[in-house]
Amino acid sequence: MEKYLIVGTGGVGGSIAGFLALAGKDVTCIARGKHLEAIREKGLHLRSDLKGNHFLPVQACTAQEYNEKADVIFVCVKGYSIDSIKELLEKAAHQDTLVIPILNVYGTGPRIARLVPRVTVLDGCIYIVGFVSCPGEITQMGKIFRLVFGARPQQGVAPERLEAIAGMLRDAGVKVDISDDINRDTFIKWSFISAMACTGAYHDVPMGPLQHPGAERDTFIGLSKESSEIGRKMGITYAEDPIEYNLKVIDKLDPESTASMQKDIAKGHESEIQGLLFDMIELGEKMGVDMPVYHKVAQKFATKQPF
Repeated sequence: MEKYLIVGTGGVGGSIAGFLALAGKDVTCIARGKHLEAIREKGLHLRSDLKGNHFLPVQACTAQEYNEKADVIFVCVKGYSIDSIKELLEKAAHQDTLVIPILNVYGTGPRIARLVPRVTVLDGCIYIVGFVSCPGEITQMGKIFRLVFGARPQQGVAPERLEAIAGMLRDAGVKVDISDDINRDTFIKWSFISAMACTGAYHDVPMGPLQHPGAERDTFIGLSKESSEIGRKMGITYAEDPIEYNLKVIDKLDPESTASMQKDIAKGHESEIQGLLFDMIELGEKMGVDMPVYHKVAQKFATKQPF
């Protein structure tokens, strides 16, 4: 049986781990602190709108304790933690291991690949509302759980291998698309999550107000227009209008849900604001895109920019 390793058992990683465990897969979670203790004591508690309520006896350990080789590694840490997983990926990967990063920020596949050049690192993104609701407990909200992943053309990964992973995930209840242009699809996800997280944090609201006409939806639309224009300047080809696409996704989310960046800012924790707000502005300036709405949001959070 193939071994799956989840690096970062937060809302995204914990949901993937829970769905895989429910499907009887051999899955190990990397976690730490009270979250790890709770998973070891009671199992991973999955509260899922799609799958129900379960306590799952998954393997869990710290990065230092893991001493096996995994066939597929899902990287689900925050963007600011990427450098810290280099050693784990090097020791956990064998020559045929595939690493699938699923982060909110853009360009993480190539970035991780530069850290661990002997490991095959694909790229991916996910559409889900999931969060750690208390130690050992993952809540997955709503009906959206869609994972997109793919290889870059020069990587030469056999399509059958990608199909096998996709099939396994689909069997576990995840909607999966194998991308024919993963650079495009990860940019589209970054554009969406940036607009969503920045709007929610700027107005300090959950997703409900973004789903109806008003100032919050206008901010979301403005951010979506500016980020999609960056994509056009970069040569991204959109299959459908990117603003309509973003609105379609936002309208399907649970009205009470919030982005993880927004949760982290509210708690005073380290957040992905650099990758989701300031990096977008920096790229826009480089591409010559006028970004008044992004700059309006940035003014509110200027003191949160790390230097």
